[in-house]
Amino acid sequence: MSLLPLFPLPNVVLFPDVLLPLHIFEPRYRDMVADALESDRRIGMVLLRAGHESEYEGRPPVYDVGCSGVMVHSSRLEDGRYNIVLRGLDRFRVVSENHERAYRRAIVAPLSDPVLDTGAHAALKGTRAAIESRLGLMKATSDDLGPSLATQLAAMPDEDFVHTLAHYLDFEPIEKQMLLERASILQRAEALAELLEMKHAHSTLPNTPDVRH
Repeated sequence: MSLLPLFPLPNVVLFPDVLLPLHIFEPRYRDMVADALESDRRIGMVLLRAGHESEYEGRPPVYDVGCSGVMVHSSRLEDGRYNIVLRGLDRFRVVSENHERAYRRAIVAPLSDPVLDTGAHAALKGTRAAIESRLGLMKATSDDLGPSLATQLAAMPDEDFVHTLAHYLDFEPIEKQMLLERASILQRAEALAELLEMKHAHSTLPNTPDVRH
C-alpha cells in the first residue's frame, strides 16, 4: 500500500497507459501538483459520486476504485495554474483517506490483473474481434475516434486496445467507472463489447411515433 494524492473529478475516469491532459486551477490542487512534481510525479484519479455538488469544496464521496497516473508533462503558468499530462499507470482501491493537507490523499492498494490462461486469452481475442467488427459497423463511433487513433488501434496490444477505447469513446462517466472496476482485462473487454452493442441498438431504434389523442 502507498499514500497517493487524489484528484477527484465528476466526469473523468483514467485508464492504464492512456494519456490524459488536465488543467489545474484550484489552489489546493495546484499545491498537489507542486508537491507531486517534487516527489514521484504520481497522482490518483478518482470519480466523484453523484450528489457531490453540495460538498465539492470539502471532501465529497468518491468511488473506491481509481487509476494512478504519472505526470509526463507539466507547465506552470504565470498565475500559478498548471497544464499537465498524465499517463495512466495502475488501478487501485482506496483503503482510507489522509486529511493532513488541503488536497485529498489516500492510502491505496494496487489492483493487479490476473494472468490469463489459454482459454481466457482465446476469449479475449474473440471479444476484441467482436469489438472491431462493431466499430466498423458504427460510423458515428468510428468518427468519434478520429482517423489517426482508429489506425493506431489495430496495432495495439489487447490491454491498450481496450483501455484506449474505454477512455475515448462517448460513454457516460459511470459507464467508464464500471469498466475500470472490472477485475480483469477480459471482463473489461466483454463489458466494453456489451456497451457498444447497447449503443448500436439504441442508435438503430425507430423513431417513436407521434400519437395524439
